[in-house]
Amino acid sequence: MTVSITNYVLILVQLDQIGAALECFFWPKIFWDFATKNLDGAVKPLPILQVVNMVLGFIGLAWEWPLPLLAGSGLHRSIEARLIIYPLSALCALLIYQGTNSGLYYIIGMVAYFWAYSEGEVRFHSTLSSHAITSTNKSLQVVCPEPWTLPKRGASARKGAA
Repeated sequence: MTVSITNYVLILVQLDQIGAALECFFWPKIFWDFATKNLDGAVKPLPILQVVNMVLGFIGLAWEWPLPLLAGSGLHRSIEARLIIYPLSALCALLIYQGTNSGLYYIIGMVAYFWAYSEGEVRFHSTLSSHAITSTNKSLQVVCPEPWTLPKRGASARKGAA
């Protein structure tokens, strides 16, 4: 349950990050410019940070609302990979003035994914039907009988899989 809610939150975050990167092309500003001017080179005269934010936003959007190329793949199901990539996306979003909301919501999404990961929640592609998982492929039944649910643990789960 946590993963599906986090999925929707992060789709909105990535759309916000893409919008912030577009806005930053027209009004380049580093959020931390009140403390130092050393980071201004990342947004002007070359829009390096804007392009990085736009690329990370599109990658995250393709990952959370999966492209057919990624849907159901190991990368799409991996919560661990998200916990590696999303801190980088949050850092890039927090560096630009327009992306501070995205960065803060990335942190909330990472906490939710970490919570789901620590609870043992697994992620399946949402178009898989529970009938196809339980009746045609018994190896998937061991992992998770229905999409977007927690796996069953203990002796009763092992009996059902055998």
